Amino acid sequence: MDTIALALSFALFVCVIVSLMAGFPVAFTLAGVSLGFAFVASLFGAFDLSLFGALPARLFSVVQSEILVAVPLFVFMGVVLERSRVAEDLLNSVSRLFGKTRGGLGIAVCIVGALMAASTGIVGATVVTMGMISLPAMLKAGYKPSFAAGTIAASGTLGQIVPPSIVLVILGDQLAGAFSQAQYRMGNFAPDAVSVNDLFAGAIIPGLLLVAAYVVWIIVRVTISPGDAPPADPGQLAPNDAPERSLITTLLAPLSLIVAVLGSILAGVASPTEAASIGAVGALLLAGLAIARQASSSGVLIKLGGLAMILTPLIVMFGGPVWLKIGTTIIVAIGVFSATAWLMLADNDDDLPLLTDCVRKTLSMTTMIFMVLVGASVFSLVFRGLEGDVVVEHLLTNLPGGVPGALLVVMLTMFLLGFVLDFLEIVFIVVPVVAPVLLMMEIAPGVHMSPIWLGVLIAMNLQTSFLTPPFGFALFYLRGVAPPAVTTVDIYTGIVPFVMIQLAMLALLWWYPALATWLPGL
Repeated sequence: MDTIALALSFALFVCVIVSLMAGFPVAFTLAGVSLGFAFVASLFGAFDLSLFGALPARLFSVVQSEILVAVPLFVFMGVVLERSRVAEDLLNSVSRLFGKTRGGLGIAVCIVGALMAASTGIVGATVVTMGMISLPAMLKAGYKPSFAAGTIAASGTLGQIVPPSIVLVILGDQLAGAFSQAQYRMGNFAPDAVSVNDLFAGAIIPGLLLVAAYVVWIIVRVTISPGDAPPADPGQLAPNDAPERSLITTLLAPLSLIVAVLGSILAGVASPTEAASIGAVGALLLAGLAIARQASSSGVLIKLGGLAMILTPLIVMFGGPVWLKIGTTIIVAIGVFSATAWLMLADNDDDLPLLTDCVRKTLSMTTMIFMVLVGASVFSLVFRGLEGDVVVEHLLTNLPGGVPGALLVVMLTMFLLGFVLDFLEIVFIVVPVVAPVLLMMEIAPGVHMSPIWLGVLIAMNLQTSFLTPPFGFALFYLRGVAPPAVTTVDIYTGIVPFVMIQLAMLALLWWYPALATWLPGL
């Protein structure tokens, strides 16, 4: 290999990481730095500029990707649920159920964190929302600040691993390409496809085990040190003075939405994109119903639309007469129309119609994600043009320890990068470079590494990184909304036990890949 190309490929990777750490915009840094290195390398004859002729096809494939259409739909779903205070109502109601027992508020935060993760899939929004709602209530109830902060930060990051997650959608799309590339290089020109559905199914069991481990730790903690989490008085369980409502009514709506989204995917009724559209429609119905309740309106049409939306996947799954399918479609349409009207009339803190604000936030976040993807396409093209992928393959295949050693180095690298880079940057920069090499490795004679297992490992590893002091992103999110009574030291010390749980779950998943591969195999 050309020594100049080797040096430039290494320098490109380092320069991109340093530039991102310096705070430059992600998409333009990836594209700009890569273009600069490409032109410099061409002067030394180490890069063929004609390779850029393949760039339009790459970008067009991004725009064409049906899977990536799920991203704006899931973002819209999460933003609508967060802005319409559906999550706040859910947290208050679950707190009333568990809060009267010792450690009950902490358990409620874990449960709601899992439900919000499955409903929104947006880590930052979940941490901020739960920090603003539940942290004051936990402190008022007498919880130790470090214990309360650690519980909220850990529960808020469950959106990283619990499907449907935007992280899993993007990671699944990247792993699908990496798996195809690995199979082609091994001579298999008709490989089995790896879908986002598989990654969703693979993440369910590890995600539920993680939630259960959090709850068990809280129970153990309050048993050992009862003063850290005393029972809460009934008056402390509704910090926003929300009216009393039936717990079943409050829980039924988000649970039904989760069942409709995940159930349709796992049953094979819908693709992730189609399921995301179900989630977006369901979020509109839930938000419209919440606004209708606040306006003291019955919201009958919205309720009927929500009920029809819940039944639609079941009707499609188990069959039914044509008139029933047409009828449910009409009822859903009427419900969505009514919900949209309520949301257009409802003002938020910015004096904009609520729906307008949600659409703007969705557009902003979606544009950012796709611009990063465009920049990452340029980086990937230049890095491969400099034969950087050959360098990575040579490095990983010659590490001491074989396949476990190579996987450990990759996971440790991603863990450290998680301190300074967002998940989008890591997934778009690191995964396309290392995943094809790892997926060509044999973990046993004739058995190659599972892309589903690798994807779940990466997602849980990044979640652990986002929680680990002193640079975890979730800790900074919580610090931004925590009251002055909660110090940075409280947040750091409170999260340590949960980081230990994360590491234990990573080790368990490492030794038992079936935790991630069993359900997709069904």
